This record gives sequence, structure tokens and C-alpha cells, in this order.
Amino acid sequence: MAGIEIDDTTADALQALADAAGLPLDAYLAQVAEEKRRERALAEGAEIFRQVTSDPETVAAFDAEYGAPESARTAPRAA
Repeated sequence: MAGIEIDDTTADALQALADAAGLPLDAYLAQVAEEKRRERALAEGAEIFRQVTSDPETVAAFDAEYGAPESARTAPRAA
């Protein structure tokens, strides 16, 4: 690992994980980095989704523009 210094315990743990995955350490770390990038993107997207769908006016505007799903049109709403 060029330019990265980690303690022996961490290096051994990472190597064991890479070995268990059947990958060289650099490929394993690249895979982990990509997985973490996707997790972060999904978490950010989920947070934005929660914000948008928690606003009844935004949901109503979306439904008016694109049509609500049939279940949303007939489902009773809580007070």
C-alpha cells in the first residue's frame, strides 16, 4: 500500500479478510471502498427520500403531476 501506514493488527485483519474473500489485499480494499461508497450514496438517497415524502405538499404535487399509485388513491389517511 503506497503511502498508507497502518498498524500490524489492522493489516493482519485486512489480509485475513482478503484471504477469506479469495482476493489480493489491494483488490479486496478496492471492493470494500466501492461498497462503502454505495452504502453512503444509498443512505444519502434514503435521507432525501424521507425528507421529500414527509412533506404532504410535495407528495400531493408529485401525485398531481405523475399520478398516484392506485393504492395511494384509495388508502385512508391517518389524521
